[in-house]
Amino acid sequence: MSTLTYFDADAIRAALSPADAVDAIARTLVGGFDPADDVPRTSAHLSHGHFLLMPTEAGPVAGIKVATVAPDNPSRGLPRIQASYLLYDAETLASKAVLDGTALTTLRTPAVSVAAVRPLLDRHAGPLRVVVFGGGPQAIGHFDTLAAIRPDSVGSATFVLRRPENAGQKIRARGAVVATGTEAASSALAAADVVVCATSSRTPLFSGGAVTNRAVVIAVGSHEPTARELDSDLLARSTVIVEDPTAALREAGDVIIAVDEMALASEALVPMKDVVTGAFRPPSDRPVVFKSVGMSWQDLSIAHAVFARQD
Repeated sequence: MSTLTYFDADAIRAALSPADAVDAIARTLVGGFDPADDVPRTSAHLSHGHFLLMPTEAGPVAGIKVATVAPDNPSRGLPRIQASYLLYDAETLASKAVLDGTALTTLRTPAVSVAAVRPLLDRHAGPLRVVVFGGGPQAIGHFDTLAAIRPDSVGSATFVLRRPENAGQKIRARGAVVATGTEAASSALAAADVVVCATSSRTPLFSGGAVTNRAVVIAVGSHEPTARELDSDLLARSTVIVEDPTAALREAGDVIIAVDEMALASEALVPMKDVVTGAFRPPSDRPVVFKSVGMSWQDLSIAHAVFARQD
């Protein structure tokens, strides 16, 4: 009987860099996997939150992430979302590894975003001016992943927070910190090449006209049909890229509300696979929005890449 390998958060970070994670996501899509074939996640409600169950298979491996969502945890000083990941051989369904699902999610979410927009970042020739809404692990992770794939061309970073006084050293070491709704935030947004939205907001963070036609906007903060970080005006004037149109129309409030308001046509949604493989190239004279809800295949891609890197 083979020994089951466990990867804790440190082991995951040691095995796979942010740039490696981006490559793992892109490799899955270039290799022929279609996110439209992914298994939809399911939810089981509990007295103090709910489970998210995310099973899938791709190539030689299968896996499932079991995530817990506990809304009251932040007030306890605990993460709102925690998770474990189980990796299996696809043919025998024998267990191969258990991974810290929280660390896996922290690594894979920005990897997905950056893999989706990496082919488009060359519309900006100079150092990237990045604005990040949010101050949590995903806000930091997205900035670090952008910096990892553009080590010589990520310039100024501005983190926009509701309570900038609470920003820790990890945020301040990466850029300026400004308050939501201030002139400084508006100026940074107007000059931004890349905007990352990684908040728990249920309403738009800024006006759709606040970014330039050459901006790349990434939104990862919500996966509920009634919550959104971006308004319909922005989606109406943008090329909108999603992991999978069906998943977006089921879970992405930013997309669903814009479609309901007739600002966006559902058939205009662009699957990220088409961008990553080069089958589609968005026009350069309008913003690009990448809206992510998180899908099971992404965790499997990263878990498999981590497992393959073990000594």
